Amino acid sequence: MNLGLLFLESVSTGVITSEEMNWVTSNQPNFSRVEEATALKLGRLLDQGLIQIGCRIAYN
Repeated sequence: MNLGLLFLESVSTGVITSEEMNWVTSNQPNFSRVEEATALKLGRLLDQGLIQIGCRIAYN
């Protein structure tokens, strides 16, 4: 998984899954400075209610 792509997907859909959140938290020690900043921004968007934890329906 890639944090940048995860961030873009979450912002565009307004949803992040619990599995994705688990991945972010378990991989935090390995993040670069840019990834740390991205994770902080993701957390702020969650705090503001702009991104919700839920499920994303795939469109085929």
